[in-house]
Parts: sequence; C-alpha cells; structure tokens
Amino acid sequence: MIPTLTILLCLGLSVGPRTRVQAGSLPKPTVQAEPGSVIPWGSPVTIWCQGTLKAQEFRVDKEGSTAPWYTRKPLEPVDKATFSITHMTEHTAGRYRCYYFGSTSWSEHSDPLELVVTESYSKPYLSALPSPVVTSGGNVTLLCGSREGFGRFILTKEGEHSPPWTLDSQRHPSGDSQALFPVGPVTPSHRWTFRCYGSYRNTLQVWSHPSDTVELLVSGLQMYQKVLIGVSVTLILLLFLLLFLFLLKHQHKCSKSGVSHPEAPARALQKSSRSSSTACVQEENQCNRGGDAPIRDLQPEEDKEMDSWDTPSDAPQDVTYAHLNRLTLIRGTSAPPSSQSEEPPDEPSVYAALAIH
Repeated sequence: MIPTLTILLCLGLSVGPRTRVQAGSLPKPTVQAEPGSVIPWGSPVTIWCQGTLKAQEFRVDKEGSTAPWYTRKPLEPVDKATFSITHMTEHTAGRYRCYYFGSTSWSEHSDPLELVVTESYSKPYLSALPSPVVTSGGNVTLLCGSREGFGRFILTKEGEHSPPWTLDSQRHPSGDSQALFPVGPVTPSHRWTFRCYGSYRNTLQVWSHPSDTVELLVSGLQMYQKVLIGVSVTLILLLFLLLFLFLLKHQHKCSKSGVSHPEAPARALQKSSRSSSTACVQEENQCNRGGDAPIRDLQPEEDKEMDSWDTPSDAPQDVTYAHLNRLTLIRGTSAPPSSQSEEPPDEPSVYAALAIH
C-alpha cells in the first residue's frame, strides 16, 4: 500500500507542474516583412509580429544576439506590433523571431524570418544551356557564375513567392566559381524569368547585386505569340482604314448637300415655260371652238387691244398656231371651225401671245 501511494505522489508532483507550464504558454505569433524579405542595401523594411491574443509586450530577437533586438510595449494590449529598420545593411541582415507577453506568461517563439540584404558585391552572370528557347515540356540548365569566388549561388524566379534555389559553387578551370541549376519541365502556362545572386558561406544573408534576367521562351508559345501579334496589328490597321473611309464619305456627303446644283434654276425655268406655253395653246383652242365666252372675257387687256386692230373679212381666214418647244418651233395651219353660213363670224378670233424664253 505504501509503495503504491508513493508512486502516485511522485506522478502527481511530476505531472502537475508540467501541466501548469503548458497551460500558461501562449500560441506562437506569425512574423513577416514588408515589402519583402530580400531588401536592397540602404532600403527600409518593416517587421510585423502578429499574435492571437492581446499582448502587453512584444519582442524581436536576432539570431546570434544575446539580448532582445527590439522591444515594443504598447499603451494598451494589442495583438500585433511593428518594428522598423530604416536602412538595411549587412549588420541588420540575419534571421529574426518574435514573441509576446500576455497577462501571465510569454508566448512561444515564431518561425524564423530571414532578412537578406542585396547589392553588397558585384553581380554574377546568368545564361541558359543550351538555349533559352525550349520546347514545351523540355528541360534546360541555368548557369550562374562569377569571378568573385562566391561560396554559394542563389537562383530566384520572378513572379513567385516560392523559396529560392541555393547551390554550392564549383571551381571552373577558368577560375570562375559556377553553379548549374536544372530547370524543367518548362510549360507555356507559367512565366520563366530568372535572376541569380552570389554570397559567401560565412554571410549567407548578404548577397551580391542581381544578375541580368534570363527568360525562357517556349517554342510553341513563341509562335502563337507571333501569330497573335500579327492578327492584332492587321485588325487595328483595318479599323483605321474603315474609319478613314467613313469620314471621307461623310465629308463628301456634307459638301454635296451644302452646294446647290448650278443647272437647277435653269431646269425650273424651262419647266415653267413649257407649262405656261401649253396652257396658252389649250386656251386658244378652246376659244376657236366657240361657246367659251366666259374664257374670252377673262383674257388680258393687251390681248383685247390687239384684237381690236384686226378687221373681219368676208372670206374665211386661216389661223396660224404655234407650238413652242425648248429645242424646235413647229408651225401648222388649220382652218377655223366651219359655220353654217358663209358670213364671217360674229366675234373676232382670239390669238395667244407666246414668248420664247
């Protein structure tokens, strides 16, 4: 009985304090850098420490340093804090962790944040072997090298947040330090643009200037892009041509409607002459047939005066009619209407005065 009680007491003493420590520990925060973790020399960067609970104090430790690198005590409990580095140098480059203090205990440390400073050394060179033009699904090798004697080379792919590739350098017979990065399979669905950096083994967070970019071109995609560009240029030129023709037609239509045709008044005058001539001839025919006294009374005064000069004779007289046309003048002779007696008509004949315009 006594040995059993002793064992239970030992288990309680050993488990009790350990349980209180686990209950008192807070969840670890998350840490990140803005605008990124790879910063050019002399540029600013901000470290964010995000907790899950309200905290009274935040700290940031740099790997290799005994004392806390940064400490922040907000006026009120908050769940996040920022730490600013105004000028990034080789002294501020390194690995950082953050943690916070709650009401009774400290949280766990965050995952490490690696801040890298670039532009500390001359840039390496980067090339694609055997060619930057790759068939879809094919592989290629990227060669990064320098005369600086770097211990490592780092290859980054633009447009992605994936971690970079790091390889130890190899000494080339020419004296350059180089590294070969196999890349593939290359597909048209992604953009393949790369840069590389160099660094020494004792300062892994201090990198060189970036190399010139190398973009891998997928052969099928390259042909597709050329065809697409050609079609786009053709459509744009056709659109400009249609617009030009539309404007030209519109301008011609406006100029035609704004200026009247020079022959329009003459044509109107000719139509008026023909209509008036036809009306006069019809009126004269009706008068010669007789029985149209009201019409004779309505003739103009000058016609009446001209009729008064004509004296009737015993013999029948011929009446000459003239039909006016725009181009020719046709003359004809017809006898006056026959009467029952040989005596001259009671009323003189009526003549229409015609004018040629």
